[in-house]
Amino acid sequence: MGSFMSQRTLHSLFKPTSVAIIGASNSEKRAGNVLMKNLLSSGFSGPIMPVTPKYRAVMGVLAYPNIEALPIKPDLAVICTRATRVPAIVETLAQFGCKVAIIMASGMAQEVNEEGVSLLDLAMQHAKRYGMRILGPNSLGILLPPLGLNASLAHASALPGKIAFVSQSAAICTTVLDWANNKGIGFSSFISLGDATDINFDELLDFLGRDSRTSAIMLYIDSVNEKRHFLSAARAASRNKPILVIKSGRSAEGVRAAKLHTGGIGGNDAVYEAAFRRAGMLRVNDLIELFAAVESLAHSNPLQGERLGIISNGGGPAVLAVDELILRGGKLAELSQETIAKLDAVLPSTWSKQNPVDIIGDANASRYASALNILMDSEELDAILVLHSPSALGESVEIADALIKVIHAHPKKNRLNILTNWSGEDSAYQARKRFTKGGISTYRTPEGAVGAFMHMVEYRRNQKLLQEVPQSIPDNIPTDSQTARKLLQAAQAKGKAVLETHEASPILRAYGLNTIDTWFVKDADEAVAIANEAGYPLALKVQSPNILHKSDVHGVMLNLTSAEDIRHAANAITQRVHQANPDAIIEGMIVQKMALTAGAQEIRVAVISDPVFGPAICLGEGGSEWDPTRDAAVALPPLNMALARYMVIQALKTHKLKDRHLPLGLDMNALCVMLTQISHIVIDCPEIASLDLNPVLAAGENITLLDVNIRLHDANTDNTSRLAIMPYPKELEEFAELKNGLKVMLRPILPEDEPKHLAFDNSLSDEDRYKRYFGVRSKMTHEEMAVLTQIDYAREMAFIATAKGPDGDDITLGAVRASIDPDNTEAEFAMAVRGDHQGIGLGKLLLEKLIKYYQANDTPVLTGFTMFENRNMASLAKSLGFKVTFDMEEHLIKMHMDLKSDTPTHS
Repeated sequence: MGSFMSQRTLHSLFKPTSVAIIGASNSEKRAGNVLMKNLLSSGFSGPIMPVTPKYRAVMGVLAYPNIEALPIKPDLAVICTRATRVPAIVETLAQFGCKVAIIMASGMAQEVNEEGVSLLDLAMQHAKRYGMRILGPNSLGILLPPLGLNASLAHASALPGKIAFVSQSAAICTTVLDWANNKGIGFSSFISLGDATDINFDELLDFLGRDSRTSAIMLYIDSVNEKRHFLSAARAASRNKPILVIKSGRSAEGVRAAKLHTGGIGGNDAVYEAAFRRAGMLRVNDLIELFAAVESLAHSNPLQGERLGIISNGGGPAVLAVDELILRGGKLAELSQETIAKLDAVLPSTWSKQNPVDIIGDANASRYASALNILMDSEELDAILVLHSPSALGESVEIADALIKVIHAHPKKNRLNILTNWSGEDSAYQARKRFTKGGISTYRTPEGAVGAFMHMVEYRRNQKLLQEVPQSIPDNIPTDSQTARKLLQAAQAKGKAVLETHEASPILRAYGLNTIDTWFVKDADEAVAIANEAGYPLALKVQSPNILHKSDVHGVMLNLTSAEDIRHAANAITQRVHQANPDAIIEGMIVQKMALTAGAQEIRVAVISDPVFGPAICLGEGGSEWDPTRDAAVALPPLNMALARYMVIQALKTHKLKDRHLPLGLDMNALCVMLTQISHIVIDCPEIASLDLNPVLAAGENITLLDVNIRLHDANTDNTSRLAIMPYPKELEEFAELKNGLKVMLRPILPEDEPKHLAFDNSLSDEDRYKRYFGVRSKMTHEEMAVLTQIDYAREMAFIATAKGPDGDDITLGAVRASIDPDNTEAEFAMAVRGDHQGIGLGKLLLEKLIKYYQANDTPVLTGFTMFENRNMASLAKSLGFKVTFDMEEHLIKMHMDLKSDTPTHS
């Protein structure tokens, strides 16, 4: 694929060939001294160049009086001076041609110059002008153990390994480093972001997601600023490797502290959690859990399944391990008769005869080794946990050595995951060191080992769930955004801030959501007139702008069955409201039909606006003390039926929603349709600030909204970027007619298209597939199809052409797709059309649509490659204004269009 520009500039951060230290020093306590020491002692092979006018040499290395005196342009510069000097240094470095600078100084955002511009803004302006990138300020630096580079203020160096660690907090960096060195765990890169003014999580995730040296990524996050870029990058990277997140600010106090720490916006913890889950990342709660997870990731193979086998020399630890496994929703493997018979042959007759395999107290090395070998041979397991408790015969280290031998000699060593737990102190410590050295994960407690295994399971489950094909919403459910927005804008024009049930009802009906019949009346007489027409029983509620919770002032009367009931209730309510609040304005009353609640369950759904991630959907049980981010499952829109199901399962699993097994109760499909439609409302209607449906009556397939409250933004708020995840761009749908009269729909692809897209892909002839995939390729798997249909509209686009087939169902006839690099400098496209529909102008329509889309997106360049054999594609591209060149070596035709200057010609 095309090279990525931001990735190009980051190349100098991750693979620098030379380093300059601005402010290098010979005096012990100075940052410029620690930095030189670390650089010189870690084995970096490129030039290390100290810059200081004070000394001829720093630590024996010839120093340069200023930046202009440097003999070469450094790839990386580390600025160790105090804040006031940084802007001028950044300007000089950038002019001189340095690619990336690390700023260590803190407090730059607070200090301003004579013109009132902060030092940070000043430095950033200089860097941007020359295209130099900045890590920091307030950064501890970067360690790249595979290159022997330690350009940091850390008190220790790091070992080389396969984990990348990125942290907003410098203190956490040093803690993690200490722990990892003690455990012999290494890193592919170790980066302190500091205030992340320029280089941020999103670009690093894009780089590390593709970095072959990195097999897992760990993040320590205080706050996220660029929500959309962050989630796009995280989602793309987590498809390739696990990403573990530890997030500070779980409590309100923690949020305030984190805010002071990095000056970020404090969002809701539950919404962060939902965002991480949606991007396929794993949230861990504390450093201990993070370390355990790292231990398993440093030494593990991707899990093939979830079945765990356990070997132990004592019943107690095995029981602890099984309890933890079952509690966390794991699966204990079942051993076949054949495997049990094999174990019988090598173990004493008193062994447990099942999983966990308890091989009895005086288990020696050869018994452990034979048992492990048999379990590794069997087809019933995906992972094995070996436990050892100290016994009188203390062969702790010999047993460990024997197991390491078995594991390394076994043909399945790269497919199975082996975890070990040696408990106890001295002899166990020696054994644990042997395992670590042998590349086998080892833990201090049985629970820790199982916890780490479950992280691997959860990562795998999460990826699978995120790739599920959603079913479509049933055809009979309307989605009429025009009607809804007209009503909302009319309310805004009247200066309304809140819509109650009777006003909100037509808006929700436009999306097929049913509210109970509701009328607004001025007084008791009007109420009686309506009652006589609508029929009893009815409910009466006060309507007053001064009262938030009607039930708090007893402003609600239920089950009224006659005209005198209604008059009596109206008077009683009015009196009670005036007692509670003498100044309350009573606008009138709300009359509602009584819902048939017998056998149904009450739930609550809300949409809140989070300061970081924007709108978030909450699902729970309700109640007057309800806090949506504490008492509900939370998900980010857009939802489809599969993501809605994931949300309901999450709510049930965490007991935020209880299935009360009522006769009519919860119907999964109906709940998912409701949640998906609420997501559509949120996406289609930027006028809505928040939404509260409380209660919602779930009676099997019938879901009724009893009480609705919609808060509106005022009419001039700009809400274009309020969504954290870019929704399906409905506005890009269009109809066209082909030369032969065939009517086709051109539109962006949807996750729901997967079955039809698979049929389309399978319909391509061998020759077309060969041209499309540059070689022979087998049928697509579900995982591969998910990547093609569940696209991130923020960084890729795929348009498909569909037409009605003979049975009235849509058929996919052609597809064109392109992805842009994170910096939007170039899009690269690929295209295919069904064999029986070639030559009728489909390809041209699709490609023209793609060109228009990327022009509107301000992407400068559109390119594509096709094989020599595909002359049709080349001539189509030429006719649309692409420059076409032949690459003889690669045997490819290259198509290139400058979208800024070449306007496509329409032949």
